[in-house]
Amino acid sequence: MSLTRRDFARTSAITGAGVALAGSVGALATAPNALASTETVTEGADPVHAHLGLGYGPLLPDPDGLLALPAGFTYRVITHTGKTKLESGETTPSNHDGTATFAGPRGTTLLVNNHEIGGPITDADHPVPLAEGLVYDPAAAGGCTVVEVRPGGKVAEWVGIAGTSTNCAGGSTPWDTWLTCEETEDKAGSKGMTKDHGYVFEVDPIDRRANKNPKPIKALGRYAHEAVVIDPKRGHAYLTEDASNPNGLLYRWTPPEGYRHGRAKFRTLADNAGKLQAFKCFDSGGQFVDDLSRATKIGTVYGVDWIDVPDRDAKTTSVRKQFTTGQITRCRKLEGMWWGDGGAYIVSSYARAESPGKPHDGQVWFYDPKRRTLTLKVLLGVNADPSDPSAVGAFDGPDNITVSPYGGLIIAEDGEGIQHLFGATDRGRTYPIARNELNIGTEEEPEYSEFTGVTFSPDGRTLYANIQDPGIMLAITGPWKRQGR
Repeated sequence: MSLTRRDFARTSAITGAGVALAGSVGALATAPNALASTETVTEGADPVHAHLGLGYGPLLPDPDGLLALPAGFTYRVITHTGKTKLESGETTPSNHDGTATFAGPRGTTLLVNNHEIGGPITDADHPVPLAEGLVYDPAAAGGCTVVEVRPGGKVAEWVGIAGTSTNCAGGSTPWDTWLTCEETEDKAGSKGMTKDHGYVFEVDPIDRRANKNPKPIKALGRYAHEAVVIDPKRGHAYLTEDASNPNGLLYRWTPPEGYRHGRAKFRTLADNAGKLQAFKCFDSGGQFVDDLSRATKIGTVYGVDWIDVPDRDAKTTSVRKQFTTGQITRCRKLEGMWWGDGGAYIVSSYARAESPGKPHDGQVWFYDPKRRTLTLKVLLGVNADPSDPSAVGAFDGPDNITVSPYGGLIIAEDGEGIQHLFGATDRGRTYPIARNELNIGTEEEPEYSEFTGVTFSPDGRTLYANIQDPGIMLAITGPWKRQGR
């Protein structure tokens, strides 16, 4: 049943109450299980954050030139491309991306780590090894590894899936598996590939046998997948598409009648099982919204309808190109997602000339499946000087996100210039958590890789994050505290 424009107009006065901007970022809904606390001043914090009592103080330069952190915080390198090794003897693959953590046996923490490596395996310096029985397409260089962190600190790593391409954000499931997403539309015969790509695959971090003979979940469509979340109550899957010319789409997959989620259940689905649809937004006046870049105010609320995808496998035409003007809503750089508060937090990294609305350096939206509304929670203005490390709160290009057990969101930056991990509270305040100090450019023209794979350990004590290039997984620990509500 679609949400009618009349229904939405009648309820928008309640659900669409705007919230004032706070600096360059707007209000954020309370995170699930967030713990309230009074805001207290952090000694030594920068002037903007000090009076708010937010964050953990200024970032201190790292003598090892890798990761700047606040006082009291430390990091540990878990995997490092070309340096650490898999159980099978090969070195850790490159291009770390989406990651999730799972509680493993005997007190271990298991992480599934995407490796966003595109193109043929012959061109990759550090591909995911073609482990026997775990290969989809032997010509492709990407895939996932599973990393086991044991209580004593020892680390093991092995292949979860190989022979996939451009494995990007992905997402975890309520039944403790990982869905890895291919951000590509390469077909068999293109770029050396022997099979079609652009699918979602399931990886089980606990049962290695479940990963044998990888099978794409074709019911979820073939396009430039970015991230996916599962609604644990209704069973829907929501998926983002990072694409342009034209801009990408947000999708919803509805399971077929009688289907029940669970381990290895995706393998049982027919290629056309369920219903794949793209979103269509309209404002409180019932007017169609062609692109999410039209929203310029925090608290903007759109109603959402879902429109059937004609050919989900994109046999002749990319899925996003199968719709005519006015049929669906588009958005540039739909990136990370995370399920929380009974809905999906959804990132748009930026909007520029390829989008019809006002330029911005990042949005975070919240989709409420019960109300069928999409609400703008975070809006980052255009960062005037991304290369200035002294610019307080000058964040841009949000990408991977996670809901924090200490309140609000933790966001991985994939923008221009300096790259951060930063927090955003439900009051719309931002604060830095880490800064990438690994210069992969030159002294004259420094370059810093994006952060990816931000996720907390199951017990909430460790924040894991990746530096994508060259490929470093980090574990950050310190005096975490509740951020003000």
